[in-house]
Amino acid sequence: MSSSFKFQCQACCSHTQARAGVFSTPHGLVETPRFMPVGTLANVKTVTAAQLQATGAQMVLANTYHLHLQPGEGIVAGAGGLHRFMGWDGPMLTDSGGFQVFSLSKMRKITEEGVTFRSPRDGRLIELTPERSIQIQNTLGADVIMAFDECPPYPCEREVMEASVARTYRWLERCIGAHQRADQALFGIVQGGVYLDLRQQAAASLAQLDLPGYAIGGVSVGEPPELIEKIVKATTPLLPPEKPRYLMGIGTYREMAQAIAAGVDLFDCVIPTRFGRHGAALVQGERWNLRNAQFREDFTPLDASCGCYTCQNFSRAYLCHLVRAKEILGYTLLSIHNLTELVSFTQRIREAILCDRFTTEFAQWLAPAAASV
Repeated sequence: MSSSFKFQCQACCSHTQARAGVFSTPHGLVETPRFMPVGTLANVKTVTAAQLQATGAQMVLANTYHLHLQPGEGIVAGAGGLHRFMGWDGPMLTDSGGFQVFSLSKMRKITEEGVTFRSPRDGRLIELTPERSIQIQNTLGADVIMAFDECPPYPCEREVMEASVARTYRWLERCIGAHQRADQALFGIVQGGVYLDLRQQAAASLAQLDLPGYAIGGVSVGEPPELIEKIVKATTPLLPPEKPRYLMGIGTYREMAQAIAAGVDLFDCVIPTRFGRHGAALVQGERWNLRNAQFREDFTPLDASCGCYTCQNFSRAYLCHLVRAKEILGYTLLSIHNLTELVSFTQRIREAILCDRFTTEFAQWLAPAAASV
C-alpha cells in the first residue's frame, strides 16, 4: 500500500469490537466510523459539492459502470479526474460495477472472462472484465477502487454461491494484476451470501493478500436484517484489524450500529437522497413522509436538534408545501437533512467510542429490535 494510505485505530470499545480510527488518503482524512454518501454519476443527487461538504461528509462514492456509460471515463480524465470533474476535493471511492451484476441481472451474462451487459441506454453490448473495471477506475482516479466481483442474489443455492465465491477470488487476482496506480487503494470484497462458512473462507483467503482495505459485499440484496447481522458478525473479525473495513450498501441506524459493534468502519447507502426525492425525511432514525397533512401547519423545524441548513432555516410546513408542489428545492432540502442525519449518526458513534460510551449511549440501536428505517 502506498504511503498515502494508512489506517490508524485511535480507540476501541471495551464491550464490543467497535473502534474509532482515521483512514488517510491522498485527498485527505476519513474519520471512522463514517457514513459515505453515494454519488453514482459523479454527483450526490440534488445537492452541490458545497452543500455535501456542509453535511459533514468526508468520503463520497461514484460508480464505474454508470460513469463508463455516461459520460465515459475519457471525458472524466480530460477534466482532470473525478475530483475536479465533480468539484469535490475530498476522498472518493468508486464501486467496480460488481453490484450491477446483481441489479441488472436481466440484462447481463456472466462468464469466467467477465460480464457482458446490454446497455439500458442504447442496447449495445458492454463487456466488463476485472481488467477493464480496474482500467476504468484507474482512469477515473478515485482514491479507493473496488475489485470487480460477482454479487449473487438472495436466495441463492449453495452450489451456485460456492462457484461465485471462487470466481470472485479469481477475478480479484486479475484485478490486482491489472491495477496500475500507487495513488489508488484497491479493496477486496468478501462474498458468500448467507453461508457463514463460505463467508469465513472468503475472508480468510482475502486477508492473506494484504490489501489496503476490505469490504463485505452481497448484503442488503433481499435477505432479512437479522441475517445481515449474522453475516457481519461472522465475517468482520476475520478481516485484518490494521486495515479499514467497509460494509457495502448499508445505511439504517440499527444496521450501522450493529456493524460498528462488530468492527466495521465505513458504510454507504442511497437511502438519504432516495428518501429525499420521495418527499421523506430521516428524523432520529425514523422515516417521515412530509406529504402528510399533519405537517401542513407545523411551523417547527424538521428536527430542532439538527444543525443542518434545512433544519436551521425552514419549517416542516414549508417542506410539506414544497414536496406537495413537487418543487425541486424540497428534494434538495430533504436530501441535505437526510445526508446530515446519517453522517452525524456515525460521527456521534465515533465520539462515543472515543469516550468508551458506545454501548450505553447507543443501546437503543444495539438491542435486537426491528429496524426503524
